[in-house]
Amino acid sequence: MSIIKPQIETSWKTILSDEFNKNYFLELKQFLLDEKKQHTIFPKGKDIFNAFNYTPLNKVKVVILGQDPYHGIGQAHGLSFSVPDGMKQPPSLKNIFKEIASDLKLPIPETGNLSTWAKQGVLLLNATLTVRAKEAGSHQKKGWEQFTNSVIQEISEKKEGVIFLLWGRFAQDKAELIDKNKHYILTSPHPSPFSAYSGFFGCKHFSKTNKLLTEQGLKEIDWKI
Repeated sequence: MSIIKPQIETSWKTILSDEFNKNYFLELKQFLLDEKKQHTIFPKGKDIFNAFNYTPLNKVKVVILGQDPYHGIGQAHGLSFSVPDGMKQPPSLKNIFKEIASDLKLPIPETGNLSTWAKQGVLLLNATLTVRAKEAGSHQKKGWEQFTNSVIQEISEKKEGVIFLLWGRFAQDKAELIDKNKHYILTSPHPSPFSAYSGFFGCKHFSKTNKLLTEQGLKEIDWKI
């Protein structure tokens, strides 16, 4: 399992090397080893750190923060809100595409694979990087949150002008980790069907993100998939 010897992009591996050696992370690794003996874990080991492998630190321009990987078979592949080609789009992702269609007049894609965003500098980071099959939230409070909090802090410290899209209360609680004098924070309700009509629809985060990138002299994100 790749968590034992993290298969993670070189720049992240260097920056996060101290985290990998801390007690909490060693305990997390043992927890995952024990879990794997009795349960199916998502995503596959090789995909756990895909957010980092697709988006090296020097490429990060935008961060979209999710909570957990999808817990259905074949859904999770290490990128928040994303599913592999051929998988049915989950409800929150459908709503993300609806907002993009409204905001930017783009067609709703057939695939739910967001790796094209990741390759352009959108870090698709879940707060918890693994989950037990069919048990949402089952790997919360096992150490992943400490790890991903440190990732957010590293981005805040080492970068400037990154745009953080924080959807829902859980993501918005992470704002305290971000230097607001150096970065941009856009907040809205979560795109879940339970809250999307409370302000996610109409937030225009995708056009706003591109405007902020343009103002910094950076290339816009092509949100079309």
